[in-house]
Amino acid sequence: MEYSVQQPEELRNAAAWLFDHTGDSRVFIFKAPMGAGKTTFIKSLCEHLQVEDSTSSPTFSIVNEYRSPKGPVYHFDFYRLKDEQEAFDLGYEEYFYSDHYCFIEWPEKIPNLIPEDAILVEITVNDDKSRTITI
Repeated sequence: MEYSVQQPEELRNAAAWLFDHTGDSRVFIFKAPMGAGKTTFIKSLCEHLQVEDSTSSPTFSIVNEYRSPKGPVYHFDFYRLKDEQEAFDLGYEEYFYSDHYCFIEWPEKIPNLIPEDAILVEITVNDDKSRTITI
């Protein structure tokens, strides 16, 4: 399934679309090139979930925890990981299998640790700078 985004303002509708089409799923992995808008889209997903905290990229902290009426929301950025052991050291299992929302950037850094039921979200940058979001 695909959703086309021409302007950043359309990401709110894209967030609603994603949740409408993924049911009770809680773990989402985001694949896209650097600068494609993974973090920006995750911010829109957090807004949809009524996250109370300021959202930002967890590039240096690796994981950010946000509060929402639906419980904690975890946002991961594994870009800086050297190997999967670092995710073990972080205690990734407690997050991924908590039944809370987990948004994971750079999942290719931990390919053997991704839950089987995770939803793959791919963001493609088109020639006209629009984005296509595919689930």
